Amino acid sequence: MKPSTTSIQRDQISLPPHFPLHSSRTEGVSPSFQRLHWHRALEINLIARGTGIYVINGQEYPFGAGDIFLIDSDDLHRAYEGNGLEMVILMMEPSLLATEQRYDPEILLPFRDSGTCFSNHISNEQPGSDRIAGYIEQIDAEFAAMQPSYASIIRGLLLLLLGEVNRSFKRQGLGRSAGATTGTGAGRSLSGRRQLEQMRAVIIAMENEISHPWTLKELADIAHLSPSRFSALFNQVVGTSPLHYLVQLRLDHAVELLEQGELSVLEIAEQCGFRNLSNFNRLFLNYLGMTPSAMRKRLQGESAVKSTVSAPKE
Repeated sequence: MKPSTTSIQRDQISLPPHFPLHSSRTEGVSPSFQRLHWHRALEINLIARGTGIYVINGQEYPFGAGDIFLIDSDDLHRAYEGNGLEMVILMMEPSLLATEQRYDPEILLPFRDSGTCFSNHISNEQPGSDRIAGYIEQIDAEFAAMQPSYASIIRGLLLLLLGEVNRSFKRQGLGRSAGATTGTGAGRSLSGRRQLEQMRAVIIAMENEISHPWTLKELADIAHLSPSRFSALFNQVVGTSPLHYLVQLRLDHAVELLEQGELSVLEIAEQCGFRNLSNFNRLFLNYLGMTPSAMRKRLQGESAVKSTVSAPKE
C-alpha cells in the first residue's frame, strides 16, 4: 500500500487552477543530490539524457536516457545526478483528468497502483517505451508553445500516454488491486508503511531543526528504534545514512541562504548547523565542487542576468 501521510506536511506545488499542469526541462539536480520529498501532484519524468539514480519509497532505480518515471501523490522520492542529466518533468493535479475517469475509471492506475500492478519505472529497453517518451516530448512542446487548443491537445496526449501504460505495462498476472478504488495499492505491507512513516517523522524533525546538533541516537529515538536498526532502515528508504543526509539538507539550505545574499558565510554556516567555518567550507567544496563564496558569486550573477532579461525596455 501507499504510505499514509496524514500527519506529514507535503511540498506545496502550485499549479494554475484553470489548467493544473506544468512542464519543464531541467539540467542536473541542484545541488547534485535532492532532498527526499513528496507532494499531492502527480509527476511524470522522462530522462532526456544522462544518468543517475532515483529512490522511490525505498526502492532504488538506476536510470539512463529514455527511461520514464511515474510518481504518485505522496510517493516518497529523491533523485541523484550521475552524468550529464537532463529531464523533462510533467507535474499535474489528479483532478486534471476527472472528466475522463467517468468513462475510464482505471486511467490513473499507473500512478495509483504503482508498486503493485505497475512499476514506478519504465525502462527504455521495454517495448513501447519509445511511444510513451514521444507523448511526453509532445506534451512538453505543446506546453512551451501554448498555441490555440494546446490544453485539449495535452489532455489528449495524456490519455494516450496513460492508456498505453495501462494496456502495455501492467505486470503480468496482476489484475486490478483491491485498494485501487481508494487510491492505494495493496502490495506494500503494514510494516513497510510504518517504516516509511517512521523515516518521514525523522526527516521532518531534521528539516524543522536543521541547526540542531543531531546525534544518531536522538534521530533513532524519534523513530522508536535502536540506532543500528534505524540506520539500516534509513539507508534502505532514503539511499544514504542519516547523518550523511543531514549534511545534504544543511548544504541545500546553505545554498538558499547564499542566494538570498543577506547573511555572511559565517552566519550561514551557524544557521545551517555547522559548528565551525572550516568544516563548512570543506564539506561545501566536497559536495558542491566550489566554495560558499564562489557559489554566492555564481548565484548572484545568475540573479543579475535574470533581472536584466526580465526588465522592461524603455
